[in-house]
This record gives sequence, structure tokens and C-alpha cells, in this order.
Amino acid sequence: MIEINIDGQKVEVAEGSMVMHAADKADIYIPHFCYHKKLSIAANCRMCLVDVEKAPKPMPACATPVTNGMIVRTKSDKAVKAQQSVMEFLLINHPLDCPICDQGGECQLQDLAVGYGGSASRYEEEKRVVLHKDVGPLISMEEMSRCIHCTRCVRFGQEVAGVMELGMIHRGEHSEITTVLGDTVDSEVSGNMIDLCPVGALTSKPFRYQARPWELSRRKSVSPHDSTGANLIVQVKNNKVLRVLPLENEEVNECWLADRDRFSYEALNEDGRLTAPMLKQGGEWKTVDWQTALEYVANGLKTIKTDHGAKALGALVSPHSTVEELFLAQKLVRALGSENVDYRLRNAQFGKDEGVRWLGTTIASLSNLQGALVVGSNLRKDHPLFALRLRAATRKGCKVAVLHDQDNDWAMTIAASHVAPASDWLGVLADVATAVGETKGGTPPLKGTATDKAKAIAKSLMWGERHAILLGNAAAHHANASSLLALANWIAEKTGASVGYLTEAANTVGAQLVKALPGEGGLNAGQMLSGSLKAVILLNNEPEFDSAAGAKAKAALGQAEMVVSLSPFKANLDVADVLLPIAPWTETPGTFVNAEGRVQSFHAVVKPAGEARPAWKVLRVLGNMLGLQGFEYESAQEVLVAARGEADAQQAFVQGNLLSNKTAASIDAGAQAGKPVTAAIYQLDSIVRRAPSLQLTADAQATKAREGVPA
Repeated sequence: MIEINIDGQKVEVAEGSMVMHAADKADIYIPHFCYHKKLSIAANCRMCLVDVEKAPKPMPACATPVTNGMIVRTKSDKAVKAQQSVMEFLLINHPLDCPICDQGGECQLQDLAVGYGGSASRYEEEKRVVLHKDVGPLISMEEMSRCIHCTRCVRFGQEVAGVMELGMIHRGEHSEITTVLGDTVDSEVSGNMIDLCPVGALTSKPFRYQARPWELSRRKSVSPHDSTGANLIVQVKNNKVLRVLPLENEEVNECWLADRDRFSYEALNEDGRLTAPMLKQGGEWKTVDWQTALEYVANGLKTIKTDHGAKALGALVSPHSTVEELFLAQKLVRALGSENVDYRLRNAQFGKDEGVRWLGTTIASLSNLQGALVVGSNLRKDHPLFALRLRAATRKGCKVAVLHDQDNDWAMTIAASHVAPASDWLGVLADVATAVGETKGGTPPLKGTATDKAKAIAKSLMWGERHAILLGNAAAHHANASSLLALANWIAEKTGASVGYLTEAANTVGAQLVKALPGEGGLNAGQMLSGSLKAVILLNNEPEFDSAAGAKAKAALGQAEMVVSLSPFKANLDVADVLLPIAPWTETPGTFVNAEGRVQSFHAVVKPAGEARPAWKVLRVLGNMLGLQGFEYESAQEVLVAARGEADAQQAFVQGNLLSNKTAASIDAGAQAGKPVTAAIYQLDSIVRRAPSLQLTADAQATKAREGVPA
């Protein structure tokens, strides 16, 4: 450690640190634009000039290494005058358009100009003009004359996102940030560039001109999409969500958001929202009141139970639903005498798991892995924020190996890759296990051949100390899922790696925790979608898009006497008999459990649209109307306590004894395995499918082109 004196305070920092790091540790603010704690040092804005004793001129705090005994003054006349001079240069060409700038009120340049800018400019020459650029549906580059060339956006793309989509061309006053070839910015985490921009050069295209920052209420929440559980700041005006920003949490999403988390809110403000209960009468949809709709459902369930027995009833539930909703859904079905409830809509195998499947390690630890094997995932699109962490690990030397059926661009260095049809994955993993066995000893449960590719993958798990085998969505949905897990566990035992599932949805872990799974003699999702039921409850999903059955789900559900759809949207119109409007994540309190078992509760940030109600309330009232016991909850918190138990409800993580990625299943090498069903990045759930800007992105258009859907 090195000790320096900064503004009279003695501070100890690690050798190699910069003056800026020492200032941060001492809680001393030094004005800056280009410096960002998550990006490399560029030192090109010069706003952080400070007075270093014995230095002939002011030095940039972000790029000046500390030395033992160094004396730094950040507020001396020398430092302040240097900072004021830099501000004057920055404002020479900056347009005077603060009144109409979207960044007004939260602009770093505006704030620092108040403290370090002059009251008038000494320059009378014409200001430069930089032409606007169209880089896609998410980022607006309409006002590039405001750019101060801090290059944060450039460095983010190159270092964090892994794709250098923006760059700086020309020199001097002719410099400009651009895509060079006129391309669009297509990264799945591109929206973070908007947050990083310290001026109004890069702004949110969907949010543009919607509101002023000081008009917005700021409320905390949790993302309802993938299993990261990203922490959010949801900004609201007039009971309408207008913007979503990241809430910094180093253990979960750091200070980043995936575009899916940032822009999906648009769907909640679209015309497709279901705002009142509806019944299908004579083939036409009629709006009714809640009492009529719930009585229809309750009477229908009673009648079908009487006519066909309780086993004719079932519920298909979404892992994007909250813990409270899933708990009450399975409780309702079981109280009616049925065990037919399942969240695993896209699975091809439905084994009985010994414990709750989870990541097998912490999310934060992914940034420090030394070796990783990812099986059955296009990580960059399936779990964008996990990909950021693994990319950061590769920059520190981590060797990443991949087994998948596509050769995807992960925007990071891949040490070993094996592209094979999903039907061959078990054999390929057996080859890897055999290669590991040759070095570590032991015979794998399924013998393979130690091919060169298998040896390369095995090598990535046999150096260093921190390793992980990560099973992706396609591995979880695979027809040989249990066998893949058994082999992964054997390899992990020999290499000291952790084994875990990336887990598909925001609440996949939570769904298992509250047993939204078929009980003894119950039908799984695949069986329920084969036409086995007479009454089906669909909680927050559209089987046509959210299940392995796909288009066949329509025919299967068409055989039921009653289909009840609980959704925030006008969904399942072709197959449902009743539509019950439920509140999405912004309009209901609830809890999600992310991939690492972290339990995160949140509150509603706006009132429900129209007559929509939180799904936990709808299920509770339905239980009351059916005369079922144990449906007297008064709040979502009470439901959570019932779901987790009084003691566990206060814990921030799922109890470790409940989590397990072990399997007792024997390896079945003869099982037929087709291509697993997985969702594209902007088809994951009903919300992202309806977000207009996300559906205009290159990723969404590519998905539609592959599936033959008109763009």
C-alpha cells in the first residue's frame, strides 16, 4: 500500500492506483468527464487536473499514478484555474440548447459548468456542427454537436460489450463519434452508452421528449426477464412508466442493464393491454365485470371437476411470474385435488429433481473465473449481463469453452469450441469427461473418445483454481437434460468446478422453490399440452410462443372445455374462454429469486391499468369463491411468508440445503434428443414480445427472418 496526502487527508491505496482512486477512497470529488470506474483510463477530457506538489504543471488525476508521500491539492488556485480553463475550451463549440436538451437537469456538463464555467465566452467564431446519425431504434444521435469526445461510449463497446460499434474519426474540431460505415448500434447492452454519456449527445430514442428528469418519480424494482435479477430504477410520470435505469448493485448487475431490461417497459403502455375481464360468448369477446368473470371461472372449475374428476384440471404457469403468484396458483390447483401444475413449458424432459436447480455459484464470481464450460447457450443473447461478467473474466485470462449447436459470436475470446447438433451433446460431453479422466483418473459414467476438441475443452477446466460448468437454456430444455447434468457433475468432481444452470427466467428458481411442479401422479407441461385436460389455467404465458408445443398448443388447448388466461395483455384469444387482466411487474408487489438464489422483493411503481388486478389477489379471491381453505391472505408479504416459511422469509437468499444441482438419474445414452426449444432474445416473454423499439432491433428482425415472420 502507498500513502499519499490529498487535500490534507492521508489516504492509503494500492500500488499502481491513480490519484482519482485515492480521491474516491477519501470521498473527495474531482470534476471529470471521461473517467469511469468500470472503463479504462483515457485522460482525454482533462477536466480532472489537480495540483501535485513539485509537478511543473497541473496533472490529470485519472492518469497520474500515486507515489509514496505524494501531496495533492484538488481545490488550490492552481487546480481550480486549470479546471476552469478546460471548461472554457469544452464550451467553445458546445451548442447553447440546454432548454430543449433531453439531458437537461441530469447533465454532467451542465452541472460542472455552473461551478467551473465563466459567465460569458471570449470566443466569437461560429460553433461547429456535427450531422446527426441514425444508429437504430434505441439510441438517438440527433444532437452530436453536443459531444465532448470523452469516448466513454467507444470504450464501453470495446471493453465491456465486446463490440466496438462506435469510434472517433478525424482530428481537432473535426473529430466526431460515429459508426464510421453508417451501421446501426446492435449490441444487446447498447443502452448503457446512454447512461455513460455525460452530455446530451447520446439519448434514449423511446424516451426522447417524453418528460423532464425533475418531473419523474424514481422507484426501485427488479427486472422480470432473464435470471440475473437486475436491479432497476423505474421512472414514472402521471402513473405511467417512462424510463428504466440501472440501480447499481455490484453483486448482481453492477451498474449495467441489458436492453431487454431497459426498454421492455414500452409494452406496458401499448394498446394491447387487457384492462377489463372478458368472456367469449358466441365466438365473440364481451367485456364483463370481475364478479361475473370470477363466478364463471369458479362454476366452470366446479362443474368440470364433478364431471371429469380433479385430474382433468391443470395450470400452466410462467417462471416470469412472482413467487407469490406461483405459490397461490399451485396451491389453488392442489386444493382442488389436482397435481397438474408446471412452469417448465419449454422442457423436453421432466425428471424429478432432488433440489432446486440454480447457478451453482454467485453471479459476482463469474467475473473472476479462470475456466468455464458453457453448454447449450448463446450466452450473449440468453443472459447478456452474465456474458459481460464472463467477458471481464476472459480479459483477466479466463479460458472459456463452449458446446452448442450454433457458432455464435460471443464477442469474447473463446479458448475451445465444439459445434454439434443437440442430439450429439451427450456424446461430446462424454468425450470431454474421458479426456478429463485420462488426466485426473477415473472412469466417467458414459465412456467417450478423448478427441482433440474434447481435450481442448477439458484443458480449459484443468488450470487455475476457479472453474464453472454452466448449463444453458438449451441444456435445461434438452431431452437428455438429466444425463447432461450427471456428466457435468462427474467432470466437476474431477476438476473442482462448480456446476449450475444459468436458468431461463426471472423466477425459475422461485418456481421450483414454491413447488410449481407436478406432484405424485400429476401431469407435466408436455402432457398437459397434448390435450389431456378439460380445464386449463394459463398464468402469464402464451403456450403458442412460450412452450415446446409451439403452434400445436392451440389444438391441444382447443380440446379443453374451459381455458382461463390470466395476462396483462389481450393474449390467447384463439384458445381462451375467459380473459382475466392481471397486473405486470410494475403494477404489483412481488418477489423474484434470481439464478444465484437471491430473493428480491419489490413494490408496485404505478397503479394497475384499468380494471387489472395483481394476480395474487385474483387467485386468492378465486380460492375464496371456490370455498377452499387457506386463501385468507391480506397482503403479498403474507403470501411470501406462507410460501417460504416464517423464518426463511426474512433471509436474502434461498436456504442452501434447498439448492442442489445433483441428480440421481442414470445416464440414458439411447434417448432421442431433438433440437431443444429456446426463446430468442426479444421473444423471451409476453412483455418483450410487445415492446415496439425492441422489435425493431437487428436481433428481433433476424429472429423474424429465421422464422419466416414478416418484419
